[in-house]
Amino acid sequence: MLSSPVSESHGPLSHYLNAFPVTERWPAQYPDRLQLYSLPTPNGVKVSIMLEEIELPYEVHKIDFGQGDQRSDAFLSLNPNGKIPAILDPDGPGGRPLPLFESGAILHYLAEKTGKLLPADPAERWHVSQWVYFQVGHVGPMFGQLGFFNKFDGRLWEDKRPLQRYVDESKRILGVMDTHLTGREWFVGDAFSIADVSMLGWVRNLIGFYEAGDLVGFDSFAAVKAWLERGLARPAVQRGLAIP
Repeated sequence: MLSSPVSESHGPLSHYLNAFPVTERWPAQYPDRLQLYSLPTPNGVKVSIMLEEIELPYEVHKIDFGQGDQRSDAFLSLNPNGKIPAILDPDGPGGRPLPLFESGAILHYLAEKTGKLLPADPAERWHVSQWVYFQVGHVGPMFGQLGFFNKFDGRLWEDKRPLQRYVDESKRILGVMDTHLTGREWFVGDAFSIADVSMLGWVRNLIGFYEAGDLVGFDSFAAVKAWLERGLARPAVQRGLAIP
């Protein structure tokens, strides 16, 4: 991920990046590299896994929720929604720096930029997109709410109907995934893609950090379970899960 700093710390790339307030709070030691602002959450690891898979040089900056980094003016200047991950690519379209937030958009951008983890066939590219949107619209929000009501403050609520609502919906989503993955190694075609990248961290968290495997009957979703094991066995995925 990191080697030696660029020799011209005041060169053009450094000058362009310095125009972004986020680099004042988190200075770029390697201004010629993509700058990643993140934490190893299910959304955060999407981008770190992607960067490790495509082997694009980058520099990572930890956004510490405990210190309120995500609410700082510097970070909000990059992502007004105050969420991770976000990136600042010094070599964006036209050779100009590109700030970008929202993990799904970042995955698509990096895939287009490098020509990796996205099929060449137009129809399959759209199939990949639909599963990324499926993750963004369903997997993330529902699994995240289940985690809140099972492990965090929501577990103290006497009314267990919200928990059951998200348990039931998470089971339904896993069923959709399981039906699709039956007979397949990956979500689209025969190759690992950004569709898989988008979901691995969320499924891993559901049964790990959120401690909801038994609640959703995860072992009954054999195709999803096998897919998760294949994905987590990838060296780049293992590295990406631990960054920053």
